[in-house]
Amino acid sequence: MFKGRHFDRSVILLCVRWYLAYNLSLRDLEEMMAERGIRVDHSTLHRWVVHFAPLLLERFSRRKRAVAGKWHVDETYIKVRGRWMYLYRAIDNVGDTVEFFFSEHRDLLAAKRFIRKAIKRHGRPERIVIDGSQTNREAIISCDGESRLQDRSLRPLNPIRIRQSQYLNNRIEQDHRRIKRRIRSMLGFKSMTCAATILSGIEMVHMMRKRQARYACNPAPSLAEQFEIVAA
Repeated sequence: MFKGRHFDRSVILLCVRWYLAYNLSLRDLEEMMAERGIRVDHSTLHRWVVHFAPLLLERFSRRKRAVAGKWHVDETYIKVRGRWMYLYRAIDNVGDTVEFFFSEHRDLLAAKRFIRKAIKRHGRPERIVIDGSQTNREAIISCDGESRLQDRSLRPLNPIRIRQSQYLNNRIEQDHRRIKRRIRSMLGFKSMTCAATILSGIEMVHMMRKRQARYACNPAPSLAEQFEIVAA
């Protein structure tokens, strides 16, 4: 993963972890590294984050433990170049992140893509809690029908139960705040692709803090230890 890089692996991992995990701008991080005698430009730091965040997430996902069968689904707003875009997210009933999907639009097609992605990776849930969104309800019903038609197990599958309640979905509203808090200090995203990549890294750190991955050598590793294990 780090072959041919001018800087040492430990420096790259440290910078990527600090940027994704803490409320730092790229120039803050550049200044902090300079205080440690390491001269690295903020644009280089940005390239490291964009390059390594998806690779680390892919490796983390291989270790991610199974989620529960009761989900909370919602979307939140993210601004990119002055335009509002949408981060679809799902957590289970114990608060673990199920899946996320960044979309330029908030419509039935985007909701279906998100639900299909979640079901494909984690299987069909027993129940999904949503707010009053009729679009999300239609997307769940449609994707549920598709998954039952494609099922080859020859066993009867019960439809996914849908509960619509603004108050029951407070759990995921609270979970959104941790993601939004990190984004606030980034001074805005410049492109859809860059936003999706960095958001995936922030979601990975959020899952690491929830201890959603299994590590045979250490049952309760710190954030720094998890980065080292995943990058090894």
